[in-house]
Amino acid sequence: MVCSLPNRLCGGDLIKPILQVALDLLELDRAVQIALEAADGGADWIEAGTPLIKSEGMDAVRELKKALPAKKIVADMKTVDTGAMEVEMAAKAGANIVAILASSDDSTIKDALRAARKYGVEIMVDLLGSPDPVARSKELESLGVDYICVHVGIDQQMMGQRAIDFLDRILGHVKIPVAVAGGIDAASAAEGIASGASIVIVGGSVTRSPDVTGSGKKIREAMDRAMESFDRGERRSMDEEMIEIFREVSTPNISDAMHRKGSMRDILPINPGQKIVGKAITVQTFEGDWAKSVEAIDLAGPENVIVIYNGSRYVSCWGGLATQSCKMKGVAGVVIDGAVRDLDEIREMGYPIFASSITPNAGEPKGMGEINAEITCGGRSVRPGDIIVGDDSGVVVIPRERGYEIARRAKEVEKTESRLREEIKRGRTLSQVANLKKWEKK
Repeated sequence: MVCSLPNRLCGGDLIKPILQVALDLLELDRAVQIALEAADGGADWIEAGTPLIKSEGMDAVRELKKALPAKKIVADMKTVDTGAMEVEMAAKAGANIVAILASSDDSTIKDALRAARKYGVEIMVDLLGSPDPVARSKELESLGVDYICVHVGIDQQMMGQRAIDFLDRILGHVKIPVAVAGGIDAASAAEGIASGASIVIVGGSVTRSPDVTGSGKKIREAMDRAMESFDRGERRSMDEEMIEIFREVSTPNISDAMHRKGSMRDILPINPGQKIVGKAITVQTFEGDWAKSVEAIDLAGPENVIVIYNGSRYVSCWGGLATQSCKMKGVAGVVIDGAVRDLDEIREMGYPIFASSITPNAGEPKGMGEINAEITCGGRSVRPGDIIVGDDSGVVVIPRERGYEIARRAKEVEKTESRLREEIKRGRTLSQVANLKKWEKK
């Protein structure tokens, strides 16, 4: 028996929470292998995710059941119509639990429940997109569903919404087991269990890990610890979380997250191996005038990157003394569409500077130009406060209003690549892992 009472106390007994691993992949062979590794990591239930079912059909459920006959298999059908038909096909393929959407009409849910009782499976209803999740949860419980899933979708996660925050609104209003899904890692899994969830559904944190088994164990251990005690503490601000993620991911990850956009042209690192992350302080200056470039240092701090349009590749607006000044203030870095000089001094200081050219020539401080206006740098528009990330691959500009979203999307790209890299290490080529021939246009 599973219950969602606080601390899952049922009849005086402490009930172990359930870890469900969602396989939101496209390739069945990869999904089965990852499922086996996830089971070794402590997964109780294995989910055939909606993308996998759309790609492979009911064979996804059949093969997962064949590979893991002792595990419960969840078929995430996201059904909104023909409830009985879809439950029947999933049940006959080997599913133990079938997931449908709360936005389905009550007639669809009732029909799904009739089929579930006939074929001996359970129904989980996903609240994804529900306009009034509390009221709908009560209605679903009265209809007789077995589980409710509090789910924040990927696009909602990218905008900073957390499933845990929605979970708090549901628990206490229903007595049936409640699952939580959407961007769950070890910390939020523990938080969900401490809040009273019975089931934690984890996707990319496990399935995109190079060590699926180890990642599963980490989440399983966090959930088990949370059964005894959990100190929620204060959540990091979205700004802090955003900057931390950008420090973890590469500029290619970010470019992919932005649909291959955002990168500056012809701007390269002066000191390879140095990374910068920060909010832009912009400088518009002109050939032969370095005054505004240097004055910008007075406005910058550790959270800032100074971004300069110089106007010339042959007359420098930046050198060793300016670099030393920046380093002493702790400014995150400098990006220059134009020339830099004193390369030996800059490299000796190990300070991160990105520029389009190097020259010994410098102009004079005339004071022309502007600080913190919208500029163009490396062919990209940059506004004050936009996020700048630079590494050995180059520099990308992230619009400030999309900073958190792009950070989260870039992290998903990194997770995917980490898993692909691990599969390549095991002896498969990239084209085999990505199954390119299957997805080529015919």
